[in-house]
Amino acid sequence: MFDILWGALALLIGLAAGAGLGIFWVNHGANALAERKAAESRLLLEEARSQQKEILLQAKDEALRLRNEAEAELRESRQGLQRQEERLQKKEENQDRKLEGLERRERQLQSRERQIEQSHQETERLKVEQVNELERISQLNREQARAIILAQVERETRDDAARRIREIEQQAKEEAEKTARKVIGLAVQRCASEYVAEITVSTVNLPSEELKGRIIGREGRNIRAFEQFTGVDIIVDDTPEAVTLSCHDPVRREVARVALIKLLKDGRIHPSRIEEVVQKTQAEIDLVMREEGERVAYEANVQGLHPDLIKLLGRLKYRTSYGQNVLQHSLESSLLAAHMAAELGANISVAKTAALLHDIGKAVDHEVQGPHALIGADIARRLGRSPAIIHAIAAHHHDEEPTTVEAFLVIAADAISGGRPGARRETLDLYIKRLEALETVATSFTGVQRAFAVQAGREVRVLVQPEQIDDLASIHLARNVAKKIEESLQYPGQIKVTIIRETRAVDYAR
Repeated sequence: MFDILWGALALLIGLAAGAGLGIFWVNHGANALAERKAAESRLLLEEARSQQKEILLQAKDEALRLRNEAEAELRESRQGLQRQEERLQKKEENQDRKLEGLERRERQLQSRERQIEQSHQETERLKVEQVNELERISQLNREQARAIILAQVERETRDDAARRIREIEQQAKEEAEKTARKVIGLAVQRCASEYVAEITVSTVNLPSEELKGRIIGREGRNIRAFEQFTGVDIIVDDTPEAVTLSCHDPVRREVARVALIKLLKDGRIHPSRIEEVVQKTQAEIDLVMREEGERVAYEANVQGLHPDLIKLLGRLKYRTSYGQNVLQHSLESSLLAAHMAAELGANISVAKTAALLHDIGKAVDHEVQGPHALIGADIARRLGRSPAIIHAIAAHHHDEEPTTVEAFLVIAADAISGGRPGARRETLDLYIKRLEALETVATSFTGVQRAFAVQAGREVRVLVQPEQIDDLASIHLARNVAKKIEESLQYPGQIKVTIIRETRAVDYAR
């Protein structure tokens, strides 16, 4: 029992000692941890304070820099404002000086206006006094004196103008005639070519009279088929060994002529063969027209033409005008216009192109109504030619008033080519009518006694009555006659108008 008590006591003492020791160790460890944390806190606080000092220093430096920059900008702004203020002040001073000058000039102008007004009033007063004095001396009022003076001035002016016009015309005529002869002579010399008047071929010769029956065929089927496929009428009459082809279209007439010659050579004449030969001939003629159009454009050195224009040019190969081949006439006109444009400094391309195409309307004038000049101008417009070329084509027969140098050159080239000796045929009736028209125009003026057309219509000589027409009036008469001829007649080249005035004094010795 006693041992148990001592064991329990010993156990209690051990437990108490262990608990005290445990409490001692626990308190000791907590104090050590607290001290470590306090030391770390102090270190962190010191680091924070040092960083705070650095940040404060940096902030002070940055604030000082910003302050310096702001002060520098402020100084620059103040200097700029000061300079602007100085400039404004100078401008104000200049404006003040200008305003003072304007005011001074305005005062001077006002003073001068008053002086002028006073002078004007004084002049009017003196004028009225002089007019009154003149009326008193001459015993004429103002209207009567004015009428007398105007009549005298008009008479003197008319005489002076007539003399001056005569001198100017004489001088201009000499210079212009010399220049024109040079230009036209050079142009004609450079493109000189032979010309033979052509007659449209409308007759086909037959090897024998028997072929007329074969052309007609059984019950006329061959001739009907031929006329149907070609659009050309065949006239079989009593003309020995020949038939006549009649058609308003020269191309179709040429196709019919060539096709008929081929059929006669081949010997096989029936509707199907006629159709075959006509189609082949049409293709051949189309190729020939295109080649001829290209040849003429190449010889005239005209480039960039539309293919349809080339084809229409080729159609002119089978077109004649007064016996003159229109295609050859167009080529010669183009060469003449180009040479004259080069001599005069005009647009060579426009002149030669317009002259080459000036008769292009004749290729379709049997299909389209209207003057061939306007038809050709419309074709050129639709196929992209320039307005200058279109105008020259339209104006070459004065269907449109010519306004450009190139238009007048085309007119001149057309007249030169068509008016050359042997270029065109002219019937006797037309020739006589043209001469009579010239004499009629000349005798339609007052004071004309007689008129004679001479030199094949190249000159008209007008005899005037000397008591009605004086020397100065004859100058006006010559100009008026020439102007009326230009307006009322059509003719190639130019017509010379000569006024003849003769005064005879007769007396008798007894």
